[in-house]
Amino acid sequence: MELESMIGSGEKILWSGRPDRKCFVFEAIFNPLMPFALLWAIIDISVLVFLGDELGGEAGFFIIPFMLIHMAPVWIYLAGLFTITLKYRHEAYIVTDRAVYSSHGMFTVNYNTKLFADMSHVDIHRGIFDQMLKVGDVVISASNGDISIIDIPDYEAVFRMVKKLQEDIYSDVQYPNALRPRENTGYRSEYTYKDSEERR
Repeated sequence: MELESMIGSGEKILWSGRPDRKCFVFEAIFNPLMPFALLWAIIDISVLVFLGDELGGEAGFFIIPFMLIHMAPVWIYLAGLFTITLKYRHEAYIVTDRAVYSSHGMFTVNYNTKLFADMSHVDIHRGIFDQMLKVGDVVISASNGDISIIDIPDYEAVFRMVKKLQEDIYSDVQYPNALRPRENTGYRSEYTYKDSEERR
């Protein structure tokens, strides 16, 4: 997995996964653009049928290209359907003992990293297809942007893992402890941080 190249030395992978393929495809097909694109197509096709007798000669030379351009929302929706496979191929997630990593994209791949110290909230989201297919999303809010682990079967276990890591590490960073002694055992957590020139 290409995403593993983002992981720093000394980091431990606690979980890795990808979206459920069926749910990913269903959500891509039945997205918010679908009813709008469908209605737009019906209206434009109805107009073309109604004007069928008038599309001959010079009128058709201008009207047909105009209507093809006017149907841009329909083409955008269909393009999204044709690129589902590319999107799914690049969608992946990794949780380590320091951060959450994700990758996504179509022709180009984007990699995101969210450190636990930067996270503020961890939530679960389950849409209609998530509930039908028994999967869910783990939505993470961070100071430098949000990140989501979508359509995974073990969403509850991943949610608990990320939430515990976020709470423990955030507490270690925020809790006052004699101005950070050379060895800090943290605040009610299993993590140990040692003072060094790199952290000053």
